[in-house]
Amino acid sequence: MKKENHFGIIMAGGVGSRFWPMSRKNKPKQFLDIFGTGKSLFLEAFERLLEICPKENIYIVTNESYRKYILEQIDGLDDNQILGEPMAKNTAPCIAYASYKIHKKCPDATISVLPSDHLILDKTKFITILAEGYDFVDSHTDALLTLGITPTRPDTGYGYIQKDEKNKKDFIFKVKTFTEKPSLDVAKHFLKSGEYLWNSGMFVWKSATIIKEFKNNLPELDQIFEEGNKVYFTDKEADFIELNYQFCTNISIDFGIMEKSNEVYVLPASFGWSDIGTWAAMYEYSEKDENANVIMSKKAMIRNTTNCVIHTENIKLIALNGINNLIIVEKDGILLIGDKDKEQEIRNIVNDVKSKFGDKFI
Repeated sequence: MKKENHFGIIMAGGVGSRFWPMSRKNKPKQFLDIFGTGKSLFLEAFERLLEICPKENIYIVTNESYRKYILEQIDGLDDNQILGEPMAKNTAPCIAYASYKIHKKCPDATISVLPSDHLILDKTKFITILAEGYDFVDSHTDALLTLGITPTRPDTGYGYIQKDEKNKKDFIFKVKTFTEKPSLDVAKHFLKSGEYLWNSGMFVWKSATIIKEFKNNLPELDQIFEEGNKVYFTDKEADFIELNYQFCTNISIDFGIMEKSNEVYVLPASFGWSDIGTWAAMYEYSEKDENANVIMSKKAMIRNTTNCVIHTENIKLIALNGINNLIIVEKDGILLIGDKDKEQEIRNIVNDVKSKFGDKFI
């Protein structure tokens, strides 16, 4: 059931460099219809949150240059619901900006913070679990709650959360430790132990509680966004953010607050989740042909080819013979060919391209 004090923040400012060249700086992956469903990942995230929060209580933090994509995909948003960042400063500043602004409007707000580029297969289960998160935080007002995904494999691309089995409230556990992207051997140990969950980057908390945490752990951000209370919801807000955002510490909410607070809880969840951060993640959840290829090309001639991702937009015809386990992606005249098992290295390729050619192809 929707409540007037339930708010949501959708973070939609990332570039998605590991999904290059499909995801580009001028239109990143969250605004693309990656799976051919007719909806972008961002729009699906917004529609899921609509089941929990009134539309007017959903705030979107994004790069100012992406405002146009949000307005193209969602009708009826107030300008105050789109918070334009003049530059990328990681998740702590964007969450602070939205949280302080929401708190000014509703000091009793309970807020969820959700990424815009995740795949969630079981929408009904997700909504049920997120509603449980709101209920928990409404009754445990000092809690910082994160959703932890029950792992299905020893993935080295995700952060992990260790739950405290001896300290729980119903099915929600106190968090024991956070671990960033472990080695494969460590990830295997985590999976076997049953104590660890994937860090989804989804949170629920009271606005007053997260502001208290900013005051205690990131006082430099608190000072900036507390000062912003003078201008939120006025025509001076954009100029204030443009001037002051450059002084924000570039830090994630995990490093800045979650790993420092003593009031962090985790709600184990399983609803068909992937952050769709890489081509391999997209491959896992896409329809495949009889040779385990994901083919998203208008005209493709393929022989003796297996386990590949093939995604082309402008090539008139792609013909492949005798290849295995490759990523082959073409967009706007840029062609990427790489080993599917080494797709985490795509970010390094993007950095090399940027170093040699500037932002022209990024």
